[in-house]
Amino acid sequence: MNKSKKGFTLVEIMIVVVIIGLLAAMAIPAFQKVRENSQQKTVLNNLRQIASGGQQYILEKGTDNASFSALEGVYFPTIKTVAGEDYSGLTVSSDSGSLSIDVAGKTIVYTY
Repeated sequence: MNKSKKGFTLVEIMIVVVIIGLLAAMAIPAFQKVRENSQQKTVLNNLRQIASGGQQYILEKGTDNASFSALEGVYFPTIKTVAGEDYSGLTVSSDSGSLSIDVAGKTIVYTY
């Protein structure tokens, strides 16, 4: 009874599963960090657009500040949120020189 069986043993399959688990354990946190950094950079770029549009609005209208609702769609395109941030309460002021917003528990500040 010498039958030659082809296939993988249980030990071989378990080793492969452990290796895949270890690779996933290392890759997932790295991916999350890259995603978080990307979101923060996108939010910062959105703040730059808002500040630039606000400064242009202030110069054109001769006012001291500009609200987000007055700027969106006119001085910059509609902004899409990437991390659930809310821009609606932002106001660009001629004397403050910075905008800040909270994203996932972190405050992102853009100074202009």
